[in-house]
Amino acid sequence: MTPLDIIQHKFKISFRGFDVREVDGFLGDIADAFQLRMNENEKLKNEIDKLRQDIKEHLNREETFKLALLNSQSVMEQMKDNAQKSAEVIIADAEVKAEKILSRANNRLFQLQEDIAELKRQRIQMEVRITSIIETHSKLLEMGRGEQKAMDEDDAKIKLLVQAV
Repeated sequence: MTPLDIIQHKFKISFRGFDVREVDGFLGDIADAFQLRMNENEKLKNEIDKLRQDIKEHLNREETFKLALLNSQSVMEQMKDNAQKSAEVIIADAEVKAEKILSRANNRLFQLQEDIAELKRQRIQMEVRITSIIETHSKLLEMGRGEQKAMDEDDAKIKLLVQAV
């Protein structure tokens, strides 16, 4: 029923019936009040629709935020995992490099020890050679001294013979 239905409604007039003007006035007041209530009702329906739309938008935003939060958490977890894996790779690489450095140092140490042993062996050989040369020269000097003594004795004998003659 609309306010227009109320205004256009006609009552039967009877003998000793209601005052037509009073009834029409009352119906007009009711129609106006009804129109106000309908306008308010329509306004409230529009406001409800708007609020429902706002709620839907907020729910959509909330869902979007939830998804964004989940995605960011997922990304953070991936970043954390990647950082952990990267750290493990760096540590493993550092360990490999350290092993190579230690291996080279050990090889160098072994080489130096071998070089020292070779130098010691060469020193011993040199000492033996020098000792042998010194002994040989000493023997030659002794022999030379002995020969010199013999020659000096021969010279003395010759001098005696020459003086005796």
